[in-house]
Amino acid sequence: QVHLVESGGGLVQAGGSLRLSCLVSGTIGSINAMGWYRQAPGKQRELVATITSGTITNYADSVKGRFTISRDNAKNTVYLQMNSLKPEDTAVYYCNAKITKGGLTYVYWGQGTQVTVSS
Repeated sequence: QVHLVESGGGLVQAGGSLRLSCLVSGTIGSINAMGWYRQAPGKQRELVATITSGTITNYADSVKGRFTISRDNAKNTVYLQMNSLKPEDTAVYYCNAKITKGGLTYVYWGQGTQVTVSS
């Protein structure tokens, strides 16, 4: 079993910052890419940022320059530093990890953490 647990969400005023964390635990093989996605009410889940095992990053245009994704492989943890938050960043944020075990790659999701940005 593999578990992804997010933390760090909450309520913040526009212009503020939050740092999300996602810990991967359980029977882990090799963690490949990790990422953050978000889903606002009435909208589809969308990519926020991803990071490869080689630390190559990719961001949605809407968060470039404001959000930073990073990972600590020793701790099996991925982070999302969110600065200059806007009300439109309000959503449930989900952590995602692609893990290779026994020659097969599996995709795992966390349960989500709520981020609310007030204007």
